Amino acid sequence: MNNKTTLSITDARKKIFDIAEDVQKPGKYYTFTENGSPKAVLMSADQFDSLMEDLELLSDPGFAKRMETAEKELERGEYSSWDDVKKELGLDKLQPGLVMEKAARGYRVKSKSKRK
Repeated sequence: MNNKTTLSITDARKKIFDIAEDVQKPGKYYTFTENGSPKAVLMSADQFDSLMEDLELLSDPGFAKRMETAEKELERGEYSSWDDVKKELGLDKLQPGLVMEKAARGYRVKSKSKRK
């Protein structure tokens, strides 16, 4: 599935708001050209962040080996269920809810003093 659209920078300038909306669709991106040569790419911020995270993982020399090891362990059934992990950590006894620490001092907006 090709979600790439190629436009000249001049044409893109005229449609930038529509393009910015269009790239919010999954996998959609635009390549902008200048004199027929690719110059820049526009994609959604979410897609860019995801791509950068993938690149960071793939640049880790040990990542592929750890993934291979994890996949083999999974195939052998060497894993723990989420319920087992909660029991091991003692989280199964906790009641669901919001936990909040009370601040040492209260926060409030200071009122402006009235000048006479």
